[in-house]
Amino acid sequence: MRALVRKVKPKRKPRPYDASHRREAAAATRKAVVASAGRLFADRGYAATTMAAIASAAGVALDTVYASVGPKPVLFRHMIETAISGGDQPVPAEARGYVQQIRAEPDPGRKLELYAHAIREIQERLAPLFRVLQDAARTDPQLDALWREIGVRRAGNMRLLTAELAATGGLRHDLSVDDAADIIWATNSSEFFLLLVRDRGWDPDRFEEWLARTWKELLLKS
Repeated sequence: MRALVRKVKPKRKPRPYDASHRREAAAATRKAVVASAGRLFADRGYAATTMAAIASAAGVALDTVYASVGPKPVLFRHMIETAISGGDQPVPAEARGYVQQIRAEPDPGRKLELYAHAIREIQERLAPLFRVLQDAARTDPQLDALWREIGVRRAGNMRLLTAELAATGGLRHDLSVDDAADIIWATNSSEFFLLLVRDRGWDPDRFEEWLARTWKELLLKS
């Protein structure tokens, strides 16, 4: 009698773990939390906006808010940095698309036009949050430090820009690189944008065109 031979099925290889759905869900949650926080900060201010209120507005648990974005000062810094960067994550200045365009552009007037366009887009995102930051910095040491840090960082970036203008030979001879940097630093600020666009009712397109024209008249050779 022939012995019965049991066929052994080959073991299936385990499927590789796909974490993309989890990452997508986490990114969507983070985006909802940040969007809800932005609305509440703008309506109530920093101090009056609680993390519980942000969680409720985003439709998630409070622990989820802390897990996705961290405590309130960290969340607010993230919002400021992404508003400046223009994406879901902070991007260093030298890696931003408009900065690379400006550096590659040989014409000084066109450099300022590109920068005026970038500032208009940045301030449409940033200026409402910066007003909240300005108020909160008076009483919150962490936000006061953030306020000062961003001001210093902007000033340094403006000096790099005006040094590039000087290198093209386009900067006025009677204007130092430092003075030119200070002029751009003052006029590209959130405060300046809010004065003209919010308080005086300027259209953002008008602001951008005026800013580019004013910079060219003030900073460049005739």
